[in-house]
Amino acid sequence: MGKKTGAAHIVWDWNGTLFHDNDAIIGATNAAFAELGLEPITMEQYRALYCVPVPKFYERLLGRLPTDAEWLVMDETFHRYYSEQHAACSLASGATELLADWQSAGGSQSLLSMYGHEDLVPLVRKFGIEAHFIRVDGRTGPSGGSKAEHMVRHLAALGDVDPARAVVIGDAADDAVAAQHAGARAVLYTGGSHSRASLEEVGVPVVDTLADAVAEAQRLAA
Repeated sequence: MGKKTGAAHIVWDWNGTLFHDNDAIIGATNAAFAELGLEPITMEQYRALYCVPVPKFYERLLGRLPTDAEWLVMDETFHRYYSEQHAACSLASGATELLADWQSAGGSQSLLSMYGHEDLVPLVRKFGIEAHFIRVDGRTGPSGGSKAEHMVRHLAALGDVDPARAVVIGDAADDAVAAQHAGARAVLYTGGSHSRASLEEVGVPVVDTLADAVAEAQRLAA
């Protein structure tokens, strides 16, 4: 699919954006914290403090960076717990219709996630939305880092999609950082891992619904 006149190319984030997995995320985070004897945190605390790279998030709660050994234990615990719990989660409200409507209106879209690629693809397929995307990329390599270089590779792999016409829709400040790094725009959604206050510090449009995010993406690319 080539570039479309009058329509942005949307690069969707997965966790916390299209996939409403907040309960599994906070449960997995608290399971990881328990490995170090930390008290559990609430979703409100998580949304106020979460950042990437993830060891920096842990530093905000530990008062220091975790050691390499602690990080490995916490990361393994997080992913094990998440893999057990995310099956109970669903797509964000209205996501399937938004994806279908954008495609039928002539817009192109892709998916880039920091969730492991081998786990992401079957999950997207399970929800029956794979055909809406011209490319689906999950993380390859170690977890816990920024999306920036992944975004550059993702946009390059799309071929004839101009980064200047691409808009990233995500729920984390790092989505906007990654978009800027790759020469794209960003819209941030308040339904996931960050509070509105922390998202507004980034300096890109912040919206409360995915429908508003799509409308804003179209405006930015106009």
